Amino acid sequence: MNEPELNLTRLIEVAQRGGMSRREALKRATALGLSAPLIAGLLAACGDDDDDDDDAGEPTATSAGGGEEPTSTAETGDATATEAEEAATETPGNEGGGESTATDELSDPTATEESAPAAGGGGRLDIIAWQAATILNAHLAQGGKDTFAARICAEPLADIDPDGQLVPILAREIPSLENGDVAADGTSVTWRLRENVAWHDGEPFTADDVVFTWQYITHPDASTSTAGTYAAIESVEAIDDVTVQVTFSEPIPDWFNAFTATTGIILPEHVLADWIGADAQDAPYNMAPIGTGPFQVVDFKPGDTVSYELNPSYWDPGKPGFDAVELKGGGDAASAARAVLETGDFDFAPFLQVEPELLASMQDAGIGSIGSTRASVVERVVLQFSDPNEEVDGERAHISTHHPAISELEFRQAMALLVDRESIATQLYGPSGEATANTLPGPPRFASTNTSFEFDVEQAMEALDAAGWELVDGLRTKGEYQTDFVFQTTVNSVRQKSQEIIKQSFEEAGIRVEIKAIESSVYFSGDVGNPDTWTKFYADMGMWSSGGTLYPLQYMGLYKSTNIETDIPQQSNDWVRGNSSRWFGTPASDEYNELWLQAESELDPETQNELFIRMNDIIVDNVVEIPLVWRFQTYAVKNDIAGLNPSGWSNEIWNIQDWTREE
Repeated sequence: MNEPELNLTRLIEVAQRGGMSRREALKRATALGLSAPLIAGLLAACGDDDDDDDDAGEPTATSAGGGEEPTSTAETGDATATEAEEAATETPGNEGGGESTATDELSDPTATEESAPAAGGGGRLDIIAWQAATILNAHLAQGGKDTFAARICAEPLADIDPDGQLVPILAREIPSLENGDVAADGTSVTWRLRENVAWHDGEPFTADDVVFTWQYITHPDASTSTAGTYAAIESVEAIDDVTVQVTFSEPIPDWFNAFTATTGIILPEHVLADWIGADAQDAPYNMAPIGTGPFQVVDFKPGDTVSYELNPSYWDPGKPGFDAVELKGGGDAASAARAVLETGDFDFAPFLQVEPELLASMQDAGIGSIGSTRASVVERVVLQFSDPNEEVDGERAHISTHHPAISELEFRQAMALLVDRESIATQLYGPSGEATANTLPGPPRFASTNTSFEFDVEQAMEALDAAGWELVDGLRTKGEYQTDFVFQTTVNSVRQKSQEIIKQSFEEAGIRVEIKAIESSVYFSGDVGNPDTWTKFYADMGMWSSGGTLYPLQYMGLYKSTNIETDIPQQSNDWVRGNSSRWFGTPASDEYNELWLQAESELDPETQNELFIRMNDIIVDNVVEIPLVWRFQTYAVKNDIAGLNPSGWSNEIWNIQDWTREE
């Protein structure tokens, strides 16, 4: 069905329910540019209504004598050819000199011209994100920069607000035990979808698209980055066009993770049906997506700019508030903040890892303000358990190798003592974060109180001595191996300064550190040919941030090794899996795996709390990584932008359809 036919079908549905007068039908049909025969059919569906008794309800033409001459004598409510033909010759959207709201009203059968104001009118929303998007398919994305860009044009069934509450998006309502859509035994959930939602190309959104999205994500040859979220699903079935039943292989506590937020973005079957499996990476959709969102992509320059325009058929009447969005990437976080707060060249800037003193001075200009939202995002030092300097079958950091130093627990414990988390948090993050010992600091019910951290160079040196790491020529040495580490992260002033703080104490203890900074568009890309991605992790130490959801099973899955072939990045899976540390094969990792597998199906809340706290404590006690700062998502916004509701459990622009520009 093409777009005019789809729009006509919706209009007829409204008319048949008595929700539209003949006058309204003529106006909407004219705005849509429908032909005379189509308009005649629409007017017939309206029947006889009171509005048609008003002279103003009939099209008129001015005669040569200056009077008004009726062009229709219809009194029965049936459409005449004259009505339809003259309406079809009107200029769309120009009746009375105003802008048509017909397309917006179509998205809601109960909407009227009075209840649904016109969408747009706010001009262009300019966003600057120093981490530029490189792909617009959220299920192949390797970082938040890509899912941020994808979410502007594509939508999940539900999203999560700042309070951690589920909000229906493409779903009509949130499933629950109370409404009967969540099975009492936790084995299934039923999603009821919005009606009359269209893809950007005019095709209808249906339950079949939800089924296809699951098939696309879980295809064994697709190497999607969100596959873990859907691993427990046994089947997804379209009961009818607007009802989907998801059945799990066993009772599941986090039924809401699938199809929710950016990992739940729904894909169009009619666009991607021929690009499933091994062909997924090559689909044109990845650079030119078709979504259901408030804005549609009109141009994409990977690593630079994404241009969007208003979706005139968006399902939420009168939205979005802006006519277009320009997402500019590149540069650094400080420059992005300055472009909003000091120069006012941009309206919004996310991902701001910028020194607090610098942000405060920028805010003094009075053009914009700084905001933040908290979730479970942690900046951490990630440790490489395999040997990044040894190559096996053309692959570095191969799972068959072991790091000569980091594979030793005593050495890792000394490393943790050499990291000054408090200085990093207070000097470089300020109100945007706090020092933490925990990998999982939130949600609060999962936050461990069993952990702590300290910074003590002398104690670290004593521990290294006791573990047999001697100082030879100023470097910690054991056998023929000397500690000469590569420490990599993205190009970012806060991260570079964090590297310097860590480097100083490490080298004081006899561990040489070479600092390496990589452009974020490279570091978090899915480019299998690039050696500098975070999943290849060809370094001894790395630094980045990750965060969890309300039930952080997938987040804590970054450390599991229940299946070596699918959990650990390696050449056979295109390095897209999560356990980039290559931590596996120890009693601690085996215990961790057992806890994670239990959490996968545990329904009792108290037991869930115990499982995640224990998993966190294993990570901390075994120094699988070194948590640094519990980060708050910090952003800059101009003073005239309203409607923001940034969510740490989702992202800053999850409700971009509600944003407006105030006068």
